[in-house]
Amino acid sequence: MNKIEQLKAEKDGLDIVKEIPDFAQRGWEAISEADLERLKWSGLFFRKHSPGFFMLRVRITNGIADVCQLRALADIATEFGRGRLDITTRQQVQLRWLRIEDIPTILSRLTEVGLTGLQTGMDNIRNVVGCPVAGLTPTELFDASPVARQFTAMFVGDKAFTNLPRKFNVTITGCRENCTHTETQDLALVPATKVCAGEEVRGFNVLVGGKLGSGGYRIASPLDVFVRPDEAAELCRAIVLTFRDHGPREARNKARLAFLLEQWGMGKFRSEVERTLGRSLPTAGSDRRSDHSTDHVGIFRQKGHGLNYVGLSVPVGRLSAEHLYEVCRLAERYGSGEVRLTPGQNLIVPHVPDRTIGELTAEPLLQELRYDPSAIMRGLVSCTGIEFCNLAVIETKQRALHIARALERKLGSVKPITLAWSGCPAGCGNHLVADIGLLGTKTRVDGRVVEAVTIFVGGKTGKRARLAEKIMEDVPCDCLPAVLEKLVRYYPRKSTP
Repeated sequence: MNKIEQLKAEKDGLDIVKEIPDFAQRGWEAISEADLERLKWSGLFFRKHSPGFFMLRVRITNGIADVCQLRALADIATEFGRGRLDITTRQQVQLRWLRIEDIPTILSRLTEVGLTGLQTGMDNIRNVVGCPVAGLTPTELFDASPVARQFTAMFVGDKAFTNLPRKFNVTITGCRENCTHTETQDLALVPATKVCAGEEVRGFNVLVGGKLGSGGYRIASPLDVFVRPDEAAELCRAIVLTFRDHGPREARNKARLAFLLEQWGMGKFRSEVERTLGRSLPTAGSDRRSDHSTDHVGIFRQKGHGLNYVGLSVPVGRLSAEHLYEVCRLAERYGSGEVRLTPGQNLIVPHVPDRTIGELTAEPLLQELRYDPSAIMRGLVSCTGIEFCNLAVIETKQRALHIARALERKLGSVKPITLAWSGCPAGCGNHLVADIGLLGTKTRVDGRVVEAVTIFVGGKTGKRARLAEKIMEDVPCDCLPAVLEKLVRYYPRKSTP
């Protein structure tokens, strides 16, 4: 039994929540190594790079939040977290520099506004990702965000889902424009139609077994299942429970759903899901995803007469509390008080009337969080990096920002391109599905160990997804500006199907 399986056998991860007030009294140094791991079930992460401080990951289902919730996050960051927040590629917010003494107060404030960090780490179903403009964009097949909320309500706080063999990533989307990296998920529901009893029904096709990092890379495979929206959450539950009961647990790097599928094959897995569900499942319908992808950054017409949503680029997903307060003001002043977070680490202000679009775009904040960013900045994504992450081997966010700005100055206007940074093989920056992906590593230069990257190109998201191919290894980070300048300048924009 590996160390993590042993600590789960000794005590369920959710049981740690009731012990947090005691930890707050005794201080972080009194917390055992096992309980530091268990705290991840509550969303709290101890980071060796900042001893004495914790990161808190906050679950925001489908990335849909309101200004009351975001102001609470900004207040917590201001009072306890040095005024900094990060948007993740799973549409969550991460707060840093938190002391254990303040955690009971912080968790209470989150509860007051309907937020939680529960099960956002370790062997749990992570934040359910969805199209950030679900219910807004006229190009979607249907609004799938109610399914994401229904499924989330099934498992958050339920111990039936807190001892999975490994983490479990889920995307549920009705968006046809491939904005959620469905190919990298353990479970993805994607828009589809099927003729049932002579009538075309809108629903989902089901993909399973995608992943980045942890024992290699795999694109999610079709399960050959179609499911209606009103039955989708129940199916998701059955798939997760099948993984819980039969997934491999011996080696941590071979415990994701993909490895169970390799052992069983898709047919046996599908049959076991049907047994867990208690009924047979219809075969897949027609995939309704389009051939292109989008990040929803910019100004777009939404459903509803005279309304628009405005997608704002947040460079590498890092925000100050002051920026977030201002985003909330703008969402109330020009919209409905709602804000969306995107898998590209950006923000969306919806429900802006035609008559006030000009005023919104003239606001000073939109000179920093632009609705019309350069192609370089628009496609820039970065994981946390070694500054705060225990797994990362290089610094990512500041370096990514510095190099992107240098490329903007050097290259001027270029065609759209995605540039994604991951500080370690876990792949949190989604580097393998980007046009250009950078994976952190170390190398030696003149006998000295320096930070470096392996470079991948040609990744693609969507129904014809493909993983990027490695073209360079051990490129010192000091050489990257010159290398990336040539790659970006000559990168072919017309990809083959």
